[in-house]
Amino acid sequence: MPKLQKKRSSTPCLGICSTTFGDEVCKGCKRFAHEIVSWTKYSEEEREIVNNRLEEFKIKILKHRFKITNKELFSNNLDQMGINFNHSLDPLTWIFDLFRATGSQAIELERFGIESLKYFDPKTIRDIINKELLICQKHTTRDILKKLTKIF
Repeated sequence: MPKLQKKRSSTPCLGICSTTFGDEVCKGCKRFAHEIVSWTKYSEEEREIVNNRLEEFKIKILKHRFKITNKELFSNNLDQMGINFNHSLDPLTWIFDLFRATGSQAIELERFGIESLKYFDPKTIRDIINKELLICQKHTTRDILKKLTKIF
């Protein structure tokens, strides 16, 4: 039976929410705490806006490090391994899900249809990518606050 594929408006939740411990940005899905709390009240369009922003951040961070050489192979392997990912997003973002699920274990990227454009240490790449995503979120917060202070 084929696995249910996520839509662009599907929740990015990974079930490991760190906002319950006081984080402003979830270390799992990278959404702001207010987005997590309000998710069920958001329209489909609002959910897509959140996912589009997260997709943009992930692409920005990953595009200089990796290249997808075989999207179908990548998708099939993720499905086969039971790794949660959003089929409707750019396949480059699935790398984030792969690293999240495999932790620091070494991965044969070619087996997934991925080419590494730069050397990376499998023990640290996940943490590096996570830190960069959190920095992107913090910059977004700063930019929003700047715009609000100009309004008021």
